[in-house]
Amino acid sequence: MAELPVIPTYIAVHLGAPNSNAENVTVRFSDYIKNVASSEIYPTWPPAALRANILAQISYTLNRVYTEYYPSRGYDFDITNDTRYDHAYTKNGEVFDTVSIIVDDIFNNYIRRKGAVEPLAAKFCDGVVTQCGGLLQWGSVELANQGYTDLEILRYYYGDDIELVENAPLADNIPSYPGTALSRGSFGNEVRLIKNELSRIRRNYPAIPEINSATSVFDGETEEAVKAFQRIFNLTADGVVGKATWYKIKQIYAAVKRLSELTSEGLTIPEIERVFKTELSIGDSGAEVEALQYYLAFLGYFYPQLPPIPITGFFDEATRDAVFTFQNEYGLPITGVVDIGTYYRIEQEYKKAVSDLPANYQSAIGEPYPGRFLVEGDRGEEVRVIQNYINRIGRVDPDIPEITVDGIFGPQTKAAVIAIQRQLGIEQNGAIGPVEWVEIITRGNNI
Repeated sequence: MAELPVIPTYIAVHLGAPNSNAENVTVRFSDYIKNVASSEIYPTWPPAALRANILAQISYTLNRVYTEYYPSRGYDFDITNDTRYDHAYTKNGEVFDTVSIIVDDIFNNYIRRKGAVEPLAAKFCDGVVTQCGGLLQWGSVELANQGYTDLEILRYYYGDDIELVENAPLADNIPSYPGTALSRGSFGNEVRLIKNELSRIRRNYPAIPEINSATSVFDGETEEAVKAFQRIFNLTADGVVGKATWYKIKQIYAAVKRLSELTSEGLTIPEIERVFKTELSIGDSGAEVEALQYYLAFLGYFYPQLPPIPITGFFDEATRDAVFTFQNEYGLPITGVVDIGTYYRIEQEYKKAVSDLPANYQSAIGEPYPGRFLVEGDRGEEVRVIQNYINRIGRVDPDIPEITVDGIFGPQTKAAVIAIQRQLGIEQNGAIGPVEWVEIITRGNNI
């Protein structure tokens, strides 16, 4: 069975025809695509046309690399910059911002025929001066203006039997984008790793503010650190770790670590201690386990076959049995181990159950957990709800301060949450996760 393609870190470009005595240059793959796209298409084209053309360029290039088209013929490069054979590439050429943003988002996506392994050798031409049996660039603009999506444009030219491969693995073992953007209130292993990597990058880029907490919660200071990173590396400074930001953080982290190795810095003890698991099983503990248990316990209200479990933050045998049952009910491999696929399916079923929840169920089971951590700086109805419940508790418990109910998660609310966490004997980070949510709602309802 053929190995699936991976995205190369670098690509060797011959600056001339294959047989010419021209220079070879080695450039990062994503930079090569940005250069090619900026040389061959216009940044003012509709986004769907830009994405369709760039996907064709990525696929064609990967086909050259995957099939070893030139090395198999005795050449010491991967592709040429001669447009009679390959793409236009200009050494040190200008890259348009619009193109750069799109490439950062889709550089490890490509098209292929259904049932095939190799990326499609997606030929294209301008469709005005030259014609070809592939994508017509100006024709793609017309289709985009008619409302075609990028994939519809590609299928128009290459046929309905093509499919889009997204988030292909990278050759330098950079972890693949998890598929869902990380933002304020997100939690889990990926958040811990991003925070750790940003803290390490900060040594080389001190304009990034310090992240003081090593928890798995995406809080306000993490958001500010992400925004600063995005500004430094010309990304949209929205504080959200989407695909482009994810890979840029991973790329820069790998670069600063390699630089450190040259100066014999190596890994530090704290960094070694912050290597986290990517799946959950018996003996694990933490925020991910808390969320898992809450989701399963909530789903148990609607699916009696799911055994009731306490929300302790510790993955015990009862949790494993509930996982066994869920995996069996939903046709997943019955392992008792929660990998990414199982976790996302549990989370998906939880969110579906909440969205379908009749209003009269609210009083029966309490307010459903919003599915993300609430942290300082958050605003909205969910914050207002929890503030009301905190005040119910505060009226009978002198250790819990009463707070202003304004829907703003400020210092008062954080202090009250820390007081509750202190009573529970859990980490006092001031964020409301599944354990805190259930405790506050349950205690508030019982008063």
